[in-house]
Amino acid sequence: MAVRVLKPGVYAVGAIDWHRKLFDELIPLPHGTSYNSYLIKGSEKTVLIDTVDPAKEYELLANLQKLDVEKIDYVVSNHAEQDHSGTIPRILELYPDAKVVTNSKCKEMLRDLLLIPEERFVTIKDRDTLSLGDRTLEFILAPWVHWPETMFTYSREDRILFTCDFLGSHFAESNLFVNEEAKIYEGAKRYYAEIMMPFRTSIKKHLEMIKGLDVEMIAPSHGLVYSRPETILAECKDWVSDEVKNEVVIPYVSMHGSTEKMVNHLVDALIERGITATPFNLTSADMGELALSLIDAATIVIASPTVLVGPHPRVVYATSLVNALRPKLKFASIIGSYGWGGKMVEQITGMLSTLKLEMLEPVMVKGKPNDDVLKAIDRLADEILKRHKGIGLIKEEQ
Repeated sequence: MAVRVLKPGVYAVGAIDWHRKLFDELIPLPHGTSYNSYLIKGSEKTVLIDTVDPAKEYELLANLQKLDVEKIDYVVSNHAEQDHSGTIPRILELYPDAKVVTNSKCKEMLRDLLLIPEERFVTIKDRDTLSLGDRTLEFILAPWVHWPETMFTYSREDRILFTCDFLGSHFAESNLFVNEEAKIYEGAKRYYAEIMMPFRTSIKKHLEMIKGLDVEMIAPSHGLVYSRPETILAECKDWVSDEVKNEVVIPYVSMHGSTEKMVNHLVDALIERGITATPFNLTSADMGELALSLIDAATIVIASPTVLVGPHPRVVYATSLVNALRPKLKFASIIGSYGWGGKMVEQITGMLSTLKLEMLEPVMVKGKPNDDVLKAIDRLADEILKRHKGIGLIKEEQ
């Protein structure tokens, strides 16, 4: 990756990972990703803000060499996760006078994860500052975005807010700045869904916290830099709000066609009632797309055949994911089929324990769904319509 300039004296020196397809051995990366590291050359001190994944260490070091960086005084670590911190030990080796600047929680985690010795740290507190001569860095603690030690770094004179994972997106692109807003914001929304959504209460507070800053650019650690930060901040405010939309998400598996027939009937019934329905066949679905759909949905209907006495394993995985992501869903139901019995409804309900949901009457069929079962699906669609109207998602006809 080439060195790019954010502003005079402020450089993007990280790495693009064009071909990475999976993150944390869990999250699909259809567009690759980047590990953004930023160098600021002050009149007196030079600082590196975050590093890169160790697999891309050579790109960061090559970029520092291109800039003839003979001395780094400080390495700011906004977040201890190794895709941002993993090359810190190598930087400390090459620049023996450099100190790691971070908060006490991040310092503790970096010592555990990377075995960085105590004497290499400068520990800061919330709103502490660091002078680079002609520039001042301000540190803003932002816990649970998405780890407990996360912080932001604000370059006052440059009016750049370095947010690490916050407002990031998994994109490998040669552009430095966002220029296709719709595409990048959709990617940022997906990134939020996959990583940040369980912490939306904390993120609400952090959005309020940075509101008073004079920010001209937001530079995250994944994806592109926002030169019009007000737009992405407004988008994020919408994502973390308590507002839901007239949408139903239907993750499902069908082994012999019975559950799929029920799902198809439900989708049609919801569409006829003016409700947006999105089915996800879990045998092939991109789980990131499922997570993305959960940001705004008011209702989830989980559909599964019975395997032994419980739900299909792929449904178990998806339900566990929904429970972990803690979306702002209001209602839920379960539909599916069985051969001789089981406790699928009870098991799925129990797996949604962290969500504050109103559970609607499930629809289960022994064997193949008949007309009576399809009428029960229609009644479920009516019930969803009633609930959506009840919270103002659908206006009553005049």
